Amino acid sequence: MNRTISAETTGESAAVISEASSAAAGPILLEVRHLTQRFGGLCAVSDFNTAFKGGELLGLIGPNGAGKTTVFNLVSGFYKPTEGALILKGKNIAGMKPHQVTGMGIARTFQNIRLWNDMTVLDNIRISQHYQLGYTIWGSLFRSKNYMAAEERIRKKALKILEALDLARFADELPKNLPYGIQRKVEIARALSIDPDLLLLDEPAAGLNSRDVQDLIQLIRWIHKEFDVTIWMIEHQMTVVMSLCSWIQVLDFGVTIAEGTPEEIQNNPGVIKAYLGDENI
Repeated sequence: MNRTISAETTGESAAVISEASSAAAGPILLEVRHLTQRFGGLCAVSDFNTAFKGGELLGLIGPNGAGKTTVFNLVSGFYKPTEGALILKGKNIAGMKPHQVTGMGIARTFQNIRLWNDMTVLDNIRISQHYQLGYTIWGSLFRSKNYMAAEERIRKKALKILEALDLARFADELPKNLPYGIQRKVEIARALSIDPDLLLLDEPAAGLNSRDVQDLIQLIRWIHKEFDVTIWMIEHQMTVVMSLCSWIQVLDFGVTIAEGTPEEIQNNPGVIKAYLGDENI
């Protein structure tokens, strides 16, 4: 499967779309054009390009330090790119703050779990919806009808998400008291609670045992189908990536060295060399 170049709006080779995606209906969801990030004299990401339509499940892999999480930090607003554009649903979000990017429909999880450990699981899900509240500070102080209605709506939505992911029994627990695998699920539930168009998963299998990894694969596959969400994931465990992703992009020292189907990536000499140091191994 080759990639096709689209230059609809810029006249440049900006977007790269898989054939499967191109055949699907609907506009491009995310287009990344010439994305570059420098930290002083270090170029963490260099001229990164990709694009995809809604409904895909894609992978971004590479050795440690390849620049993968930097790409996600740029897409989710934690970094402002040195160069390049990030076009989400036709709007350039490069340089937006994380909460603004969230409001545009991008949610993410992190390599190191970031939950509020002194708040209940339910409250972790509720608080993620703060930008959807719609009431003023005065409404919260005086417990207005608008405040009460919004809080009840968010509570019901949070419970619905927890029930969908089989987490409702942990609603009143503190995340720090839960097994690591359950904490991972809670973080994913929190991300899903904002109804994202694009879900970024940064090493969701990190720290999981083999059984939890298999459960995670089934969970991600189910989420992708049931929530009708586009998923872009970073993952070091090849079992996860190869089982789930239809298209994979490979970074090494901030540069894209390969992209293709799982089978193409597994047999790519450049990818083997990047991971093992010898393309003949």
